[in-house]
Amino acid sequence: MSPLEWMAWTTPTAFFFVAVFGMLAFMSVLSARSPSVARKGFLPLTTTRGDRLYIGLIGIAFIFLFWFALTDASSLGASILSLVWVFSILRWG
Repeated sequence: MSPLEWMAWTTPTAFFFVAVFGMLAFMSVLSARSPSVARKGFLPLTTTRGDRLYIGLIGIAFIFLFWFALTDASSLGASILSLVWVFSILRWG
């Protein structure tokens, strides 16, 4: 058994991990070029860009968990809801 056989490495799985690592790399470069300033948005705490990204990613995970637990519909709806969520958090959170 090879070290990677225990997980189902499909194209969507690979895309997910590439996207997450891409966001982290982008945020690192952005932070080096322009340091983040803590601000207060609609969230009940003062956050930086990295905080809002983390909150957005955790929110996406919960959206998909609840979507799959409560409905048999396509995950396209959860994807659209997740994009709206993370955009809102990053922009106004």
